[in-house]
Amino acid sequence: MLIDELNNAKLTKPFEVLGLQPNYGGEGFVLRAWLPGAKEVAVWSLKGDKEIVKLDCTSPDGLFEKVLPDVKEPFHYKFKVKYPDAVVDIIDPYQFRDEAFYGLSTMYETPSNIYKTLGAQIIEVEIDGVKVKGTKFAVYAPSATCVSLIGDFNFWDGRRHPMARSLLGHWVLFVPGLGVGQRYKFEIKDPHGNRLPHKSDPVGFYHEQYPSFASIISDQSSYKWHDDAWIKSQLNNKLTRPISIYEVHLASWRRKEDGSSLSYRELADELVKYVKDMGYTHIEMLPVMEHPFSGSWGYQPTGLFAPTSRFGGIDDFKYLVDTCHQNNIGVILDWVPAHFPTDAHGLARFDGTPLYEYEDPRRGWHPDWNSLIYDFGRDTVRNFLIASALIWLDYYHVDGLRVDAVASMLYWDYSRKAGEWIPNVNGGNINYEAVSFLKWFNEEVYKKFPQAMTIAEESTAFTGVSRPTYTGGLGFGFKWNMGWMHDSLDYMSQDPFFRKYHHGEMSFSMIYAYNENFILSISHDEVTHGKHSLLYKMPGDEWQQAANLRSYLGFQYAHPGKKLNFMGTEFAQSSEWNHDSQLEWWLLQFDKHRGMQNLVRDLNKLYVNEPLLWKNDYDPSAFKWLDVNDAEHSIFAALRTDPETHEEIIAVSNFTPVPYVAYRLGVPRPGVYSIILNTDDKKYWGSGYKIGPEKLAASNISWQGQYHSVVLDLPPLATVFIKRVSE
Repeated sequence: MLIDELNNAKLTKPFEVLGLQPNYGGEGFVLRAWLPGAKEVAVWSLKGDKEIVKLDCTSPDGLFEKVLPDVKEPFHYKFKVKYPDAVVDIIDPYQFRDEAFYGLSTMYETPSNIYKTLGAQIIEVEIDGVKVKGTKFAVYAPSATCVSLIGDFNFWDGRRHPMARSLLGHWVLFVPGLGVGQRYKFEIKDPHGNRLPHKSDPVGFYHEQYPSFASIISDQSSYKWHDDAWIKSQLNNKLTRPISIYEVHLASWRRKEDGSSLSYRELADELVKYVKDMGYTHIEMLPVMEHPFSGSWGYQPTGLFAPTSRFGGIDDFKYLVDTCHQNNIGVILDWVPAHFPTDAHGLARFDGTPLYEYEDPRRGWHPDWNSLIYDFGRDTVRNFLIASALIWLDYYHVDGLRVDAVASMLYWDYSRKAGEWIPNVNGGNINYEAVSFLKWFNEEVYKKFPQAMTIAEESTAFTGVSRPTYTGGLGFGFKWNMGWMHDSLDYMSQDPFFRKYHHGEMSFSMIYAYNENFILSISHDEVTHGKHSLLYKMPGDEWQQAANLRSYLGFQYAHPGKKLNFMGTEFAQSSEWNHDSQLEWWLLQFDKHRGMQNLVRDLNKLYVNEPLLWKNDYDPSAFKWLDVNDAEHSIFAALRTDPETHEEIIAVSNFTPVPYVAYRLGVPRPGVYSIILNTDDKKYWGSGYKIGPEKLAASNISWQGQYHSVVLDLPPLATVFIKRVSE
């Protein structure tokens, strides 16, 4: 019976039962309303504000109806509902069938239609000259037997707003009067009719924190951007531009006196000002997508379309991005399409079935992170994920996405033992579905947002990660060079006496440096989970640790490839990163840490102002080792050139605590050379060891494969940058 379906929230076709329906077997129409708790319901015209009729109560549970034999065609109306303690005007949502279903037929023509159609979309319709504003809800749950909209507006009662199912498996409803700030969720019954835990909106733009995790209606059109000039300026080749990235975890960068995190707008003031002063070109934020557990750092997201509400609203986040752009700082976000958590309010078995995840745990369960793996072979999942990427570039104006854990997506046997994974159709370990997905993702991003960049965190030797899809590559713009990071940090952790036995670790990266468009990344992963801070990875006493780190950062900036360093590196934080507190800003009262900060600021300044250090990062003819075999002295000398102008910068690193007196360095041209940066300078808390005369005159003595050479004294544990300044 109808009343049983209504009372048990099992009504599946509300538009065929509620609202104004043809009076089958009689004349006119039947107007039916389901309003639990109501005592009296009067029907008023939507326009003209006059009472038309009172409905009869046909069930004390809240069913009201009236036969209208004289009505010849449908009309629009509202209810005046009398409750025991109030009289409320309600515009009946069940007279807006067309509005509820609008847009679904073209949803999958492009992934961006998903965030423009699903979720909670604020719309305004004009009926009989009356503008009706409300929110259109749509959620994909094809295996659900019924779905209800619940929220504060209906006392979280799944009986009151049953949704209608589309042929594609979406459940929809347009509710007049609901607007910004209203909390909502979906009450879903699985294929067997069992009620699932209340679900947050998978395409929701804003969500509350624990314990409710409720979704909140938000207006994506309200923020007014001021970054047109920046967006236009980014239509360039990122490979030939300077990119120095400051990786930051917003919650723990800096905190207030009470221990709480800064808001988006506070970060727009303090973080942006700091990053600009330090000379970085980009900020990369650990995932800001909504996530239930702070300890995941954002890498277990449940709200892929929503900036976390921990720091403010969606307009506040946009203000942060806008402020970055107005200060000529790009914004990169970490994005996690590899896996998702099992939280009951999230995507896990969303409609009672594995709607988003692979069903077989040998493919759908990630043993490292105790999370579920997206089914990359399902079109609806692929569209959902790509839509979640595009919205950040579209609505939030971010400049790039760094895709997390790409290796775990590419290989079926990632972190699995024999028997724990299922081979592909050819018997191998490559996930062809993930490969196809990643290619499509990159094609969609660069087609719709050519000013953007995509970056892969991929730790294996998979071929063509940052090569175009039309050549067989995955299509990423860049790839993190995790091999360089691992080898170079292993080298630097050695006692200088033993570094000669590990000499090849510092040069090995150049063997494969041009296989991909690499970013030299020293990320958050290297300073947590018992790995120590970068400073304390370095051997020696207090001075030597700092000197080692200074020389290492100098080596990084001299090496081909874009740069990334995690927050705290720039002032040599001594403790391992702790996401529950702020960086150790108090260390800046000491010369050692203030000197390191001065060095990184100057390295960024040198890097940005010297095109030789970035213009030809991916051109093999623009780099040459001058001295790469002197393992006994742990010295490396490299030449960065411009093949067109033939200008050059030379970088020499001495990775021992012993000065090298009268070191002869080959140079390509005659003239006068000058030291343009020395990591051992006293202003960086270095020793101030005298290199030699301020100007180094080149002699005609051939050396290191060059026709000319200069002589200088190399400081201990230092990297020195040298440039020709005159003929």
